[in-house]
Amino acid sequence: MTTQSLTRARLLTLLSVLLAASFLVALSHGAVPVSMHDTLLVLLPWTTSESAQASMIVGELRLPRAILAALVGANLAVCGAIAQGLFRNPLADPSLIGVSAGASLGASLVIVVGAGAGTLSGITLVSGGAFIGSLCAVGFVHALATRDSVTSVATMLLAGIAVTALAGAISTLLEYYSSDELLRRISLWRMGALDGANELRVSIALLVTLIVLLPLPWFTRSLDALLLGESEARYLGINVQATKTALIVLVAIGVGTSVALAGTIAFVGLVVPHIIRLLVGPGHRTLLPAAALAGATLMLAADTASRLLIAPAELPVGIVTALIGVPFFVYLLRYRSDLGSF
Repeated sequence: MTTQSLTRARLLTLLSVLLAASFLVALSHGAVPVSMHDTLLVLLPWTTSESAQASMIVGELRLPRAILAALVGANLAVCGAIAQGLFRNPLADPSLIGVSAGASLGASLVIVVGAGAGTLSGITLVSGGAFIGSLCAVGFVHALATRDSVTSVATMLLAGIAVTALAGAISTLLEYYSSDELLRRISLWRMGALDGANELRVSIALLVTLIVLLPLPWFTRSLDALLLGESEARYLGINVQATKTALIVLVAIGVGTSVALAGTIAFVGLVVPHIIRLLVGPGHRTLLPAAALAGATLMLAADTASRLLIAPAELPVGIVTALIGVPFFVYLLRYRSDLGSF
């Protein structure tokens, strides 16, 4: 085993341990604390907790929420790493291609037309509207940036800015004509929340996570080659156009689903890949799995903090991730001189 592979193994092991610890803390901490002993009794299949309260709190309430948080965090972080590699910019974010703005517009439309009433079906329709909105926005951006079967990354960024502005303007118009109750519902959705976690949402998040993560080992070499430039990647035998299209589809599905299930979660797709890249370098063979583990850990920590800071009430998890991400982003702007390069 080489030194590089040993370092990679140690990093992934460390991140896995941190993820497991964050998962247990998320299950045992909240408005009603549960001992670690009772938490483990609920989790282990060959044991039974003597506390009915612990079984209900951990097994029925916190476990689906923790799994959803981890899956959403992993998706956002991996998609952020893909976007940064695709655009050759370590400060790129999946929202640059309009996915978050499109999801927000889709959710706002569903809420305003009345399908977002506080029932289970309404919640499902809001998530569906957000997902469809995100896909439509990314599809429009990709179409604007593609000419003669060639997609320009620079044009895609500009088209993303335009589509984001357009979706934001339409969303603002909807808010202007909304009642106070609808305006509050839209605002709460945009802040991000995991309190609606259930078996259906967890199953959808797990399926999408597998769809996004499983193909990635076949794209690590292509992403590494794209860091050198598209001409160099073609010289190395990479089908650049097919690679860009496939990666954009994966990012749209991953981020669109995450935003649809949890609302707008800020900075996870930007901060986590950047931190991991500073630790391991730009090689995507290590970067992508490390980003997934770190993103899941950060989301679990943020969700735990959102439940503890003003307990028994909760802060929207999107606010917590922003409070974590903004200081780091300011640090990068203030003290890093190599922001535009890998």
